[in-house]
Amino acid sequence: MPKKAVVIGPESTGKTTLSISLATHFQVPWVPEFARQYIGAMDGSYREPDLLEIARGQIKTEDQIALNAGSLLICDTDLYVIKVWSEHAFGSCDPWILEQIAVRKYDLYLLTCIDLPWEPDPQREYPDRSMREYFYSVYRDIVINAGLPWADIRGSREERIMRATGAVNLIL
Repeated sequence: MPKKAVVIGPESTGKTTLSISLATHFQVPWVPEFARQYIGAMDGSYREPDLLEIARGQIKTEDQIALNAGSLLICDTDLYVIKVWSEHAFGSCDPWILEQIAVRKYDLYLLTCIDLPWEPDPQREYPDRSMREYFYSVYRDIVINAGLPWADIRGSREERIMRATGAVNLIL
């Protein structure tokens, strides 16, 4: 199995851009965020059962891409993100998602900071600075309290790529 690096963080913090840049730099595949495709096919609103379907789709996509990934796979999210959204929006998280978080392992988390300006998108919900800070602190608490290997990714696009590339090189 390849080493896996996950990009996580609040909305509009450059996760997809960073994922694509890392995949290009290391010439490896990346796993897109399944939720964007899933929610994009809906009217934009989602319900609690949708998050379980999104989690299943994310894992299925990741596992399929990992089969041919070689030494490294870049993931533009993981189930922690779905857990955070589920608990925030619905006050709970499906036990299956929690079980999968416990058994699926990743080699590095790249936590993107909110120091980039908000970019509107129909699927984004929280442009307010205080909510962006809240979600950043939730993700930061996750990587710290779960004892996950992580790197803080902030700064300009070039600085982010440099920090993330350096962190990924350490796991290779």
